[in-house]
Amino acid sequence: MAVSMTWLGHSAYLIEGDGRTIAVDPFLNGNPKAPIEPAAVKCTHIALTHGHEDHVGDTIEIAKANNAPVIAAFELANWVQGQGHDLVEPANPGGRVDLGNGCWVALTQAFHSSSYEGAYMGMPCGLMLHLGGKTVYHCGDTGIFGDMALLGDIYKPDVAIIPIGDRFTMGPELASRAADLIGAPEVIPCHYDTWPPIEVNVEHFAPTNAKVRILEPGVAWECC
Repeated sequence: MAVSMTWLGHSAYLIEGDGRTIAVDPFLNGNPKAPIEPAAVKCTHIALTHGHEDHVGDTIEIAKANNAPVIAAFELANWVQGQGHDLVEPANPGGRVDLGNGCWVALTQAFHSSSYEGAYMGMPCGLMLHLGGKTVYHCGDTGIFGDMALLGDIYKPDVAIIPIGDRFTMGPELASRAADLIGAPEVIPCHYDTWPPIEVNVEHFAPTNAKVRILEPGVAWECC
């Protein structure tokens, strides 16, 4: 079964398969690369990597409009409930949330920070999203770490979404090494060129074996 994804700019994606559409880190208002407004997002679930404003974004508005459960680290899920949205699926790195029909989201470790307006929002995470018999690894905001190879061996992702913007995450060169560790056959750069501090030359993202797929905001790609 086909799985498709649409980049919404920065680290935001719509990932669709098996009748489920997961909005990942739906930061649209204030995102100069966003191709749509929050009101246009249709999803069945929302998954968050961490609590920073450029990742939580428009989660509350979108979750309420779609009656969508929010999958996030425990403290971040509690914060979502505190904003008046009770449909949450709290988890933590190593845990898996069952979406039914063989679909699931697993949280993985990431090396970063996580807060919202100064409040602690739990551990930063990556996400393994399994839909349509395929697995997409959204690394979240992270530096490189050796256990990316272990995660690749365990989950065997078909596609990895990797931040390359430097300063707050890996730059293109370290992201290339991360892609080699993960071992996914196709990789997508994210978290770059949104603002001047994270502008990079995407051509420097050049893993040894994976095919680099550069998406255009708002254009759906059938990934696998």
